[in-house]
Amino acid sequence: MKVRLTDYREEWKSMYKEEAAFLMTIFGDEVVSFEHFGSTAIQGMKAKPVIDMMCIVKDISAIDSYNEQMEELGYDAAGDWGIEGRRLFRKGGENRTHHIHVYQSGNPQIERHLIFRDYMRAHPDEAARYNRFKEELADKYESTKDYSPAKKAFVSEMEKKALDWQRNR
Repeated sequence: MKVRLTDYREEWKSMYKEEAAFLMTIFGDEVVSFEHFGSTAIQGMKAKPVIDMMCIVKDISAIDSYNEQMEELGYDAAGDWGIEGRRLFRKGGENRTHHIHVYQSGNPQIERHLIFRDYMRAHPDEAARYNRFKEELADKYESTKDYSPAKKAFVSEMEKKALDWQRNR
């Protein structure tokens, strides 16, 4: 998939809220909460215009029974996609609009993602540094298969800072 890095859009908030409301009609009582995370959740951050959202559920194994229904509604059911305990649904095909990361309540991935988001929101200088890095990578790589792994070390460094920040709050 081609890297589509775009300027922050205020509409990403409403796209998240609309999708969360829609998914609530599907998953119903399984849902504990929804969270908007990733670059589209950080004011001013350039991002691939794909809304990363987290659906926190009571029982992750129950979510597998929704795969067929989700596919009928236009989502790609991608299983755990390399992260044990997650279920990933992608919406929009080659022009993706949403990634739905489903985790069971208590999964440590939840905290990792939310602390990173909150750190970026609280530290605009670090968000700007991340923004510049992403722009450099987008200029260098055309495909997300190259762009995404190239971000990994930088994001890991930022996650460590975010965890330290959280511990010291």
